[in-house]
Amino acid sequence: GDADTDLAVIRLTEKPAGPLTVVPLGDSDKLVVGQKGLAIGNPFGLDRTLTTGVISGLQRPLRARNNRLIEGAIQTDASINPGNSGGPLLDSHGRMIGINSQILSPSGSSAGVGFAVPVSIAKRVVPQIIQNGRVRRPKLGISTRDVAAIRNQVDLPLSDGVLIVNVARGGGAANAGLRGLQQTEMGDIELGDIIVGIDNDTVGNSDDLFRVLDKHQIGDTVQVQIWRDGKRMTVPVRLTESPDSRR
Repeated sequence: GDADTDLAVIRLTEKPAGPLTVVPLGDSDKLVVGQKGLAIGNPFGLDRTLTTGVISGLQRPLRARNNRLIEGAIQTDASINPGNSGGPLLDSHGRMIGINSQILSPSGSSAGVGFAVPVSIAKRVVPQIIQNGRVRRPKLGISTRDVAAIRNQVDLPLSDGVLIVNVARGGGAANAGLRGLQQTEMGDIELGDIIVGIDNDTVGNSDDLFRVLDKHQIGDTVQVQIWRDGKRMTVPVRLTESPDSRR
């Protein structure tokens, strides 16, 4: 599975009793607001349930369970209830355009605001899960905190950016000399580097950082713009693969 996109692949260990029908994949990049959407799932344990509606919105921000931003989620008013998650969202021709993921509801039941992961993401992620058992993503090899989230607790020189807390040994950031929080001999805490940009992209928070890294491949070298000791500088970093949840 891939926690960052809330997608998983299930392996069938027993041969099905009857023939399986393969749902054709559609194109989530060509959706328009107002077109029909059909959701299939098992809400409340009621298997093979079909609900219908329209595509209510596109490019919605959606959070995976690990708080990672899933970009470009599809919003629909086709009823999606507990048990629908993982089922397909189909267009009027029966092509899968999304994977039902979450609902927005104070009560936990459908309020006509459901979200699906676009099939364009599944097309990219699923083959990697099948081949490698996981998705290989380029990482800097750091753990971070958003400057905006802690600037009221810590005296920081910037209002936006990503503060490096720890640097993983052997990762790209460590090899490039990027710094995390450090403790001096006197017991004081010295701030780590603050990432403010990568290549030509501004990095104001962790979502920006993820978005920029997803444009690259393992082995690419990026120009990381940081704030260190009162001045801005640029450090080239070779992106590596990190086996944990570090960025």
